[in-house]
Amino acid sequence: TGEKPFICSDCGKCFNDSSILIRHMKIHTGEKPFCCPQCGRKFRRRAHLIVHERTHTGEKPFTCPECGKSFARRSHLMDHRIIHNGEKKYSCPECGKCFGLQGYLNKHFKIH
Repeated sequence: TGEKPFICSDCGKCFNDSSILIRHMKIHTGEKPFCCPQCGRKFRRRAHLIVHERTHTGEKPFTCPECGKSFARRSHLMDHRIIHNGEKKYSCPECGKCFGLQGYLNKHFKIH
């Protein structure tokens, strides 16, 4: 219940599971055991390798139920879905124009 007995000896960060601590330690050691067979790029986590491999295969397994557009990453689909729900919570301090994503605001802000 919220207890985090596994402590990183390098930075003091606490974890509730020893396997998560072991994974975290790779940040400090620089270990990247997962290698892309296509280009040789290395990753700390297998999940990151899997996402990277989609850049070579073109696989886009996450599809928007509203419009059918597909994405390689789930997070990109979630960002995209904001277009459909109309929520625009990021406003430009210069002109007041609103955007659904922080990145869109950042891009817009460069024109000022």
